[in-house]
Amino acid sequence: MPRQVFFYEQPDRFVAGTVGQPGQRTFFLQATAAGRTTTVALEKTQVEALAERIDELLDEVVRRSGGSAAVPAVAPAELNDTAPLDTPVEEEFRVGTMALAWDTTAERMILEAQALVEIDADSELSSEDLEAAEEMLLQDEENGPPMLRVRLTGAQARSFAKRALDVVSAGRPPCPLCSLPLDPEGHVCPRQNGYRRAG
Repeated sequence: MPRQVFFYEQPDRFVAGTVGQPGQRTFFLQATAAGRTTTVALEKTQVEALAERIDELLDEVVRRSGGSAAVPAVAPAELNDTAPLDTPVEEEFRVGTMALAWDTTAERMILEAQALVEIDADSELSSEDLEAAEEMLLQDEENGPPMLRVRLTGAQARSFAKRALDVVSAGRPPCPLCSLPLDPEGHVCPRQNGYRRAG
């Protein structure tokens, strides 16, 4: 069966968002263009790492171009998107691996999020074999797991990264002693030898 690629060439909207209450949130990436929407699920840590890596890559593009690249230093205010995810939120797949690249000619960031691939735990493959298999899947355009591919301007990418970091930090506040998330019903802090800290 040929690989299913959800491709968005400069989407109308590309955001990270959540569904659920802090502590129970599910994280999503959502791309929208021309009346179609694609939503994929991923982990909070993946959202945070993606946003940070986008900002790093954009900073590198600006540095290498001597400031001539069409990449703003910060997210433009006019592209600030605080609206919730488009509904209904229908997950196409759960993200396993992601890749980023900068197309210098078109001045676009290319983001690829590929579906998680389940590997049989009983298989006899070594870790090197597994890495080689994953790399082959990423490079195989014809076959392989579903993929979301999005091309963004520098301004769109900066805006995505800003919102993604805001979404990640909007969860439960951290404990001032151990930095673990505080639960509404209390928090067992390892720095206080397991004593429950009152809200």
